[in-house]
Amino acid sequence: MHNLSYWEHHSFLDGADVVVVGGGLVGLTAAIYTRQLRPTARVLVLERDVLPNGASTKNAGFACFGSISELLAQEEQGGTAALLGVVRSRWAGLARLRALLGDEAIGYRPEGGYELFRPEDEALAATCRARMDYYNNLLAPIIGRPDIFREATDRIPALGLAGVRTMLENTAEGSLDTGQMMQVLLRRAWVAGVTVLHGCPVQRLEPTAGMVRVQLAGTVLEAGQVLLATNAFSRELVPELDVVPGRGQVLVTAPIPGLRLPGTFHYDKGYYYFRQVGERVLLGGGRNLDFAAEETTEPGLTPQVQQQLEHLLHEVIMPGRRPRIDYRWSGVMAFGAALEPIIREVQPNLFVAVRCNGMGVALGAGSGWQAAELMRGSEK
Repeated sequence: MHNLSYWEHHSFLDGADVVVVGGGLVGLTAAIYTRQLRPTARVLVLERDVLPNGASTKNAGFACFGSISELLAQEEQGGTAALLGVVRSRWAGLARLRALLGDEAIGYRPEGGYELFRPEDEALAATCRARMDYYNNLLAPIIGRPDIFREATDRIPALGLAGVRTMLENTAEGSLDTGQMMQVLLRRAWVAGVTVLHGCPVQRLEPTAGMVRVQLAGTVLEAGQVLLATNAFSRELVPELDVVPGRGQVLVTAPIPGLRLPGTFHYDKGYYYFRQVGERVLLGGGRNLDFAAEETTEPGLTPQVQQQLEHLLHEVIMPGRRPRIDYRWSGVMAFGAALEPIIREVQPNLFVAVRCNGMGVALGAGSGWQAAELMRGSEK
């Protein structure tokens, strides 16, 4: 940024109508939809890392809208109306993502999801089982089917799981390939006429008369509108936002011949999650072991969480076996007091689309669409 040519300024940086800060799922979909809604707008996406360093390329690829225990907790937190609103947004967001990119391109598989309950979770399991009909009826108008949740305990032995007493199925859940999703999004953005630049950390945003100044290392841009789509990192630029980071640690095993774990799996109220990826097990979670330590935007792994993930792998998912671990990483989600994302104009011409509360795959494309519509409606 300290040695830019005239050509680089003119072709890549200058004259943007809309600058999107953050090149993850929300930012890229917002940029693509902005070009659809405003075909003549010059749209620039600035991503500070080689790949998005939050959750877009680091999540587990769960295409989900909530297990029964999660829905119970969220309804208690926000009330029935708020729950219905956010489930509607999650389901619509998944549909929008699939329509935008195509199921084959993102490796979408509608194979169902399962919530697992340990013997010590017997009271919670009974409550969730008793509420299946309630949530089936409540969510049927949104999901479009009456049999969303059903009993699946009799399938536990076939999966080879240990220490699991009850299993409930979400027939409307699926999975996708996070890497393929981001590759297709990047291609679609460039084809749509969006300029996407990586390695461009934004240092400051300054709304001024009729525009926003974007401070980068070594140069300043001016844009008619700026959208902040950095999720857990958003308070670095807009400190007043109700956004709390939550780091999620993940591991992936070496290939395991004959592995058979069809579907996505939620364990311990959704604080742990796993699924089969090729012939490997992907397993993540554990931030509930130390919420304070995991309320960080710093990447990293902790012995406490990694040991618990390995314990779950060895004792519950693959009892009696110790497959090699080939990959370990962390991603950062964003949470807050309310269930719904924050999508609004926070200062003149400065917009935010952040806080997916751990449901970024479901909410991302819908948040991008809402942000693009909001900016079009505010266009001067």
